[in-house]
Amino acid sequence: MLNVALALALALVGHPAPDTVPVLGPVVRDIQVAPNEVLRTTTTGTGAPVVLIPGVFGAAYAYRMLTGPLAKRGYRAIVVEPLGYGWSSHPKDADYSFAAQSGRVSEALDSLGVTGALVVAQSSGAAIAFRLAVARPDLVRGLLSIDGGPAESAATPGMKKAFKFGGGLVKLALDESALRHDVWREIVRNSGDTTWITDAVVRGYTAGQTADMSGSIDAFHRMSKAKEPTSLADQLSQCTAPVLLMVGTVRHPAEVTDEQRAMLGAKLRSFGIDSVAGSGQYIQEEQPAAVLEALARLARTASAAPATR
Repeated sequence: MLNVALALALALVGHPAPDTVPVLGPVVRDIQVAPNEVLRTTTTGTGAPVVLIPGVFGAAYAYRMLTGPLAKRGYRAIVVEPLGYGWSSHPKDADYSFAAQSGRVSEALDSLGVTGALVVAQSSGAAIAFRLAVARPDLVRGLLSIDGGPAESAATPGMKKAFKFGGGLVKLALDESALRHDVWREIVRNSGDTTWITDAVVRGYTAGQTADMSGSIDAFHRMSKAKEPTSLADQLSQCTAPVLLMVGTVRHPAEVTDEQRAMLGAKLRSFGIDSVAGSGQYIQEEQPAAVLEALARLARTASAAPATR
């Protein structure tokens, strides 16, 4: 009983607790944020909130190496899948800009009663998290980006290429095995240690999309044409939360560019970079312990920061 009480007390003040806390969950909740727009959330544990935003593929499955340990440390780990990502809905005519996505994530967090969360985001999820930190500082007390930069548009070069001349992902609309193969290839290209990549893992990463192939292709198509209403670069200086960027030392096609790193350093009030030897883009898969340690340091930084929000 003493250990449980201590864990809950530490959680209330935002500090990680010993690895003896009973784990509750996961609890899956689908939250409607607009007509035909439903975000899948998966919550594990209780205590101070840690919000995890995945990339387009992976959904809550991509954070399976983090959510359990976070819950045991006394955190409430909440994975929020943006619209068109994973198991969230894939409406055809929605606005898939990062600005619209951050608005939806904030609505989902409001529904869950979340404030002052540590936010972990990977790949394109980081572009959503940066905008969330700017627009809703009450929701974000610290941001850990796993190899994700301040992208200015969801219409990435890779997404545009996929739809050029009706090729790429469009051809995969009715072929689940081809989609899984394409995702497997991209994960391998962007990883350092590839031993974690198995057929079961790739199926986990693509399960949400293959369950609704037609809707997913429509969503990808909209993402390839999405335009942002404002520039993130012009707003980054408004971010009051400390930001820690984790990057692997293995070069890969989707890495955060030197220009993006320099911009983050110039614009943000509190910014640091962690280099993880031997990793690529999927540090939470290749070296999850490094992510947990970085998050603990970010929590201490956030707790020591002046109350500017």
